[in-house]
Amino acid sequence: MKWHLWNGNVDQALRLVDGLKTMLDGEQISPERQKLLRTIREFGNYIASNQVYIPDYGDRHRNGERISSAFAESAVNQLVSRRMVKQQQMHWTERGAQVMNGDLRDTFRRWYPGMKASSEDPLRRVA
Repeated sequence: MKWHLWNGNVDQALRLVDGLKTMLDGEQISPERQKLLRTIREFGNYIASNQVYIPDYGDRHRNGERISSAFAESAVNQLVSRRMVKQQQMHWTERGAQVMNGDLRDTFRRWYPGMKASSEDPLRRVA
């Protein structure tokens, strides 16, 4: 299943999930088997719900394209953690962090219910 998902073959992965569900389902199954069956069903539902977002990592890898955003996510986490530390000469306040993650606009909307949601909000743009 992992190989099929890595290579963007969601249909085959879902067929394997269905096969596992069929194998595990029965009239009298143990609590452990019920738990495994529930987990497999949830995993199958997750795959089915997100299949349009599952890329073909194998193809990306073969073409020298990026397959992970872990490096960028790690850098952002380090930056935010460092800026939130009080002992830092320049640190972010909680309010400053709200501006960075877009919560400040939502806070203003709560304070001023008449405020329109801006479609031009640069903090809400999706790359």
